[in-house]
Amino acid sequence: MPGDLTSLYRARTAREKGTVEKDWGGRCSVALVYPNAYHLGMSNLGFQVVYGLLNDRPDTVAERVFLPEGQEMSLHLRRGTPLFSLESRRPLRDFDLIAFSLSFENDYPNILKILEMGRIRLLERERREAPPFVMAGGVTTFLNPEPLAPFMDFFLLGEAEANLNEFMDRFTTADSVSADKEEFKLFLARNISSLYVPSLYRVRYRRDGTIGSCRPLKAGVPEKVRSAVSRPGEFAAGPVACSTLTTPDTEFGDRVLIELGRGCGRSCRFCAAGYVYRPPRIHEESRLLSAVGAALEGCPQVGLLSAAVTDIPGIERIASAIVQRGNRFSVSSLRADSLTEGLLVSLREAGQKTIAIAPEAGSERLRRTINKHLSREQIHEAVTRIADTGDFSIRLYFLVGLPTETDDDIGAIVDMLKSMKHHMVKSSAGRGSIGQIRLSVNCFVPKPFTPFQWFPMASVSSLKQKQRRLKKALSREGGVKVSFDLPKWAYVQTLLAMGDRRTGDMLLKAHQLGGNWWKAFPHMEINPDFFVHRPRGIDERLPWDVIDHGIDKAYLAKEYKLALKERESEICLVGECTRCGVCAGIEH
Repeated sequence: MPGDLTSLYRARTAREKGTVEKDWGGRCSVALVYPNAYHLGMSNLGFQVVYGLLNDRPDTVAERVFLPEGQEMSLHLRRGTPLFSLESRRPLRDFDLIAFSLSFENDYPNILKILEMGRIRLLERERREAPPFVMAGGVTTFLNPEPLAPFMDFFLLGEAEANLNEFMDRFTTADSVSADKEEFKLFLARNISSLYVPSLYRVRYRRDGTIGSCRPLKAGVPEKVRSAVSRPGEFAAGPVACSTLTTPDTEFGDRVLIELGRGCGRSCRFCAAGYVYRPPRIHEESRLLSAVGAALEGCPQVGLLSAAVTDIPGIERIASAIVQRGNRFSVSSLRADSLTEGLLVSLREAGQKTIAIAPEAGSERLRRTINKHLSREQIHEAVTRIADTGDFSIRLYFLVGLPTETDDDIGAIVDMLKSMKHHMVKSSAGRGSIGQIRLSVNCFVPKPFTPFQWFPMASVSSLKQKQRRLKKALSREGGVKVSFDLPKWAYVQTLLAMGDRRTGDMLLKAHQLGGNWWKAFPHMEINPDFFVHRPRGIDERLPWDVIDHGIDKAYLAKEYKLALKERESEICLVGECTRCGVCAGIEH
């Protein structure tokens, strides 16, 4: 092992608190891989939760692997050193199981880089005779695993707390079931309801390129794979998810991340998390206060995470309790319509400089279309309340390219920004200072299991034109900073989010061409626009229809039609209705 790489890894773990190092003797070894840089992976609470769950098992040793960057990558490439784990510096190929934790489609190319650097064959069909097994989990896999199907032995779909221990119980019986890799995968598929083994399904395509069928090849393999979810009662009674490791080398510093709740009942029609994490669940206030108190015993600050922090009952009291004990906290994006003065005061006292809210669209019409449940008056009230409380900067999130969007909707973003600035200046007049407005504009990317899954992505040229218009209009507004994502990468994200198994061929070709997607596309038999810019038929079989989240597809279609009529629907009423089908299919 090259000494400089070893020293780099040892220095990294020396700065951590909570690192788990186990003897490998008699244990199943798992390489838990985050397909991006260390500082990003260690900022991901889901990744840390899985690390903790695996290492809580006496029969398992889990070690972390990340995509090298900077000096670390240079050393690997220059020395030709195979990729190895952080804890014991074992080569990737020495592990029994390589498990990828996936949160973002744009990390998919890094999966192939990591396998290649670990000297692991990329394609599943080329690894059938030899270990290790390669699997993936995480939210993008239970949205649509198909673009990665050619590379994975299997996917574990759903929430780790609900299925990871069952999976490991089965996986660690490998020797007693079968020494044959394919037979063992069949055993897993038959015995774990949330495990998807792509090689056990045959996909047939119609002449028009759409999917005709996707059927299991063996008896006992389910037609649909049920994504695992922890029931509301189990979630409320279970442990509060917190960071198991802290390190200064992350996006959040030494902060402990704490999950206040999971899912969101607001039912925004573009948001996948609002559908695949149904029903929304929260912890009791007393349990959250206990978890926060325990976390603050070991570190001075915490990060409070939830899809809608301001919807958590007791959030004001939790925030106040943190400040009163002299500690700090931060929160993720807040709902404008439920933002309170008390929470803002606590945020000010905790030293948070920026408040993030997400109007998503500038016009009332388009916010009704996306089911945002947020009026212009509520947004203005929130901005005024923020400016009255302190010199916060305000970060605003908007989407361009949303279904039914018009030029007037883009103009409404500019009008809203000008009005917000006016409210901030007026509210801050007595202090003589004003916080900055930071506008983050992202391209709409359709996602599976949402009412917008049938809509295409807008053309790259139209998205660029909308961005130029906003940039020009807002460049004359002092105190406003605007950032945009790149439409060409939104195109790739849509391809990986909405594609089928044939997208995997494009991913492989782009990898072979040094990551150049636009050189890869001409080599493909199918135009990538088929997945990105083509509206889908309501009755069309979709690549992800092999997965069952308990959501009635007819419900999603109804919401799609309401969007076209510019009509809002009710928010999610947990346990009180059966509109989407999820609550009808689970026990509370």
